[in-house]
Amino acid sequence: MSEAQPDVREVYQRGKFPFMGLDLLVAPGALIPRPETELLGREAVALVKAAGPSPVVIDVCCGSGNLGCAIAVHVPTAKVFASDLTDGCFDLSKKNVQHLGLAERVRVFQGDLLAPIAAVIEPLSVDVIVCNPPYISTGRLAADRATLLENEPREAFDGGPYGLSIHQRVIKDALALLKPKGHLLFEFGLGQEKQMAALFTRSKAYENVRFANNDSGAPRVVVATKL
Repeated sequence: MSEAQPDVREVYQRGKFPFMGLDLLVAPGALIPRPETELLGREAVALVKAAGPSPVVIDVCCGSGNLGCAIAVHVPTAKVFASDLTDGCFDLSKKNVQHLGLAERVRVFQGDLLAPIAAVIEPLSVDVIVCNPPYISTGRLAADRATLLENEPREAFDGGPYGLSIHQRVIKDALALLKPKGHLLFEFGLGQEKQMAALFTRSKAYENVRFANNDSGAPRVVVATKL
C-alpha cells in the first residue's frame, strides 16, 4: 500500500494493473497494488533467491496476490502460501494465480493472518514471510485520509489506533513458522520507522533489523531476521 493514489475507478474499469512486470487482475473488494510496494517485492525476491534451492514463502495480507505471485514468477523454485481475510481478496488472489499460470506453486487461503497457513504447513519451515498490511490509523481514516475509503475497502487501510496493529500481531505469530535465520518483511507508512524498530526490539526474537528506502529516501520497508 502506498500513500500515492492511482485513479481507482479508471483502474477498476480497465480490470488490470502492472506490478513487478506482471499484468495483474484487479477488482473492487481488493486494494489496487501500489507501485511503491514494488520496493517490498524487490527486497523479498532477493531474500527468497538467497534462501536455498526450494524456498518456502508466505504472503500474508495478500490482497490481490500481487506479492506472492511476483515472488513465484521471479523465483521459479519458490513455493508460496498466501492468505487474506476478506472474500474479495481471497477470490481475486485465486484468479490471479490462475491467470498467471502459478497454481502448482502458489496456494491461497482465507482466514485471519497466518492462522489458515499454520494449519497446513510444518512449524519452523518458512524461509521468508512478506506482509503489506493496512497501516493507516483509524483516526486518520476518519479525518484527512477519509477519501481512501470512497472506492477501496477499509480492510486494506485501517491499521488500528496507531496504524500498526497487524504488524504487531504478525511479528509475534511469525515466530512459530519461520526457520531460524528466516526473514520477515513489512511495508509501513511514512514516519513509522521508529515504531517499527521498537516493535522488533520489544519482541526480543529478531536481529539485523534494517530499512529499505523509497526513491525519495524515506524508509518504507523493514526487514528482520529471526534469531
